[in-house]
Amino acid sequence: MNVPSMKVTPLARALLVAALVTALVGAVLVFTSAASPGTEAGRQSRTLRLDFHRAMAKLWEDHITWTRLYIVSTAADLPDRDLVGQRLLRNQVDIGNAIKPYYGNEAGEQLTALLTDHILIAVEVLNAAKAGDTAAFEDARARWYANGDDIAAFLSAANPKNWPLADMRAEMRMHLDLTLQEASHRLQGNYAADIQDYDLVHEHILGFADLLSTGIIRQFPTRFR
Repeated sequence: MNVPSMKVTPLARALLVAALVTALVGAVLVFTSAASPGTEAGRQSRTLRLDFHRAMAKLWEDHITWTRLYIVSTAADLPDRDLVGQRLLRNQVDIGNAIKPYYGNEAGEQLTALLTDHILIAVEVLNAAKAGDTAAFEDARARWYANGDDIAAFLSAANPKNWPLADMRAEMRMHLDLTLQEASHRLQGNYAADIQDYDLVHEHILGFADLLSTGIIRQFPTRFR
């Protein structure tokens, strides 16, 4: 089977390291607040921030987990593929709903729509790769990365101070690069590499989730006191 593949570039690996540093900084920020740490208000503030970080991490872990399960089901033609796909699409609704309290219902629906396209185009990429259809693969891949840039632009516009456009684009492209490599190795039957790929995907998405939750906390500090 001729499966189109893509290697993670040195720049992508450097961005992964940066994402891990961001995750560490985000973890430190969980335990800092404007209130005195010894007061009840300080403890409640830390709890609110920690809960929010955990909730955001859970959403994005679901994103990569159900994506992986869909890749596995597609590669092996498992009968659960459609059910897994439905659960994966539900995650995009969950992520959109998570930002509604901060950016409004319209923004939440827009993010869900962008993320839904992210998944549907990814399915096209995966199917074309499995079929060895290079032309269809390259077409879907180009649209997938364009959609990733659209997601980055949406996030940056919502919180430009904490989510600069260049950073958001780099994070989204890293996510796509790593996911594409994971799918490629799975389809090729290179399971050892596929497992390593998922570890990289997981580490990166936790950093990305912390970047998002930290940005919202900084943009809306009074909501976490």
